[in-house]
Amino acid sequence: MTQQPFHIHGAERKSRWLITVDHASNRVPAEINGGDLGLDPADMERHIAYDIGALGCSLRLGELLDAPVIASNFSRLVIDPNRGEDDPTLVMHLYDGTIIPANRHIDETEIERRKTAYYRPYHAALENLAASRVDVILVAMHSFSPKLNGRSPRPWEIGVLHAPQEDRFGLALIDRLEQEGDLTVGDNEPYAGHLPGDSVDQHAFHDERLNALIELRHDEIDTETKQLAWAERLAPIFTEVLKSSGL
Repeated sequence: MTQQPFHIHGAERKSRWLITVDHASNRVPAEINGGDLGLDPADMERHIAYDIGALGCSLRLGELLDAPVIASNFSRLVIDPNRGEDDPTLVMHLYDGTIIPANRHIDETEIERRKTAYYRPYHAALENLAASRVDVILVAMHSFSPKLNGRSPRPWEIGVLHAPQEDRFGLALIDRLEQEGDLTVGDNEPYAGHLPGDSVDQHAFHDERLNALIELRHDEIDTETKQLAWAERLAPIFTEVLKSSGL
């Protein structure tokens, strides 16, 4: 039986917040090569397959903020919901030095099938949630690797990505996080801004919705205890920033 390509947790919750987890799962649907991309199982537990810790942190954050949480139910290596449909990295052939065997010779027919089966239903459900109230605040939760192959260690425990299309909440959040005193906060780090067609572009910028993309270094949230601790730290900060900013 084909599984739903997304899960919505707390759809009945009524606050302004909407939490998204684009890379929540490392699941490969059974209809793709028998549920196997041809990688060593250890590789499917790495950051190349999903955002480690992001789901657990987000679920608790949703409870604390009375916010619905929408999470993908397929690996980013199947198709990446945080890329535009015409992005050349939508289906990765190589990621952080690792070849993805089942994607190596993928054709346009299979890419279109994956868009129809997984990518588009996820985005349709996300947009339905975002459109349910006019004052929604979209918080996109991600995690990042402490170090990519051949690169320098990344010093930030948390980063906030923003772009000038609608950056008021993101910039206010960075200012508040820097006041914590014990954090190295990334301002558009470990990545810069947003890509055309990514999730925030699709569901926030086009409708001028308040938003922030949060990146937590995954060694900060690689256990349930750490995930809960970060959620419980972030929830009151988000609430405080929203109140103090008047947004």
